[in-house]
Amino acid sequence: MNDTAAQDDDASRRARLDGLVEACARKDRAAFAELFGFFAPRIKAYLKRLASDDATAEELTQEVMLTVWRKAGLFDPKQASASTWIYRIARNRRIDLARKDGKPALDADEPLLQPGGVEAPDDAVFARDREAKVREALKTLPAEQVELLRLAFFEGLSHSEIAERQDLPLGTVKSRLRLAFDKLRGVLGRDDL
Repeated sequence: MNDTAAQDDDASRRARLDGLVEACARKDRAAFAELFGFFAPRIKAYLKRLASDDATAEELTQEVMLTVWRKAGLFDPKQASASTWIYRIARNRRIDLARKDGKPALDADEPLLQPGGVEAPDDAVFARDREAKVREALKTLPAEQVELLRLAFFEGLSHSEIAERQDLPLGTVKSRLRLAFDKLRGVLGRDDL
């Protein structure tokens, strides 16, 4: 066979495969069956070469072909051939699997993943009492000190961030916060702070 005949065969096969993907976009099951019969063994062999075991390669092949069926409407023969498009899907699925496998599994016994314990009733009562005392004590402070405490403790801003946001000198912010704490200590006990 000469080069021209081989090129004609390649162009004919490409057009046929491209047409099958386009038919899949119209949900043509017969076209998908033909496409599956052609590509599934090739995709599986390709995935096995990428260091997948037989079962993983088989599973990924199924996912790839399912993606082809679902996403066939996105195929554009002007951008790439059906082969290129399908192999790119396979490559991306393999990369996704490798990334997933590279992440450590979560340990179900990890203390940070366990639900918090139930708060003892006396602790809950103590917390509510302390909260009420702190709220009352805050009412005795000037508004600008309460605002600085809010920014520091509820928004988590640093002293310099508070100074910038409030357009105040850093020393003023620190002084007002110190004064607020001194007043709170006078009204509340050490355990309530």
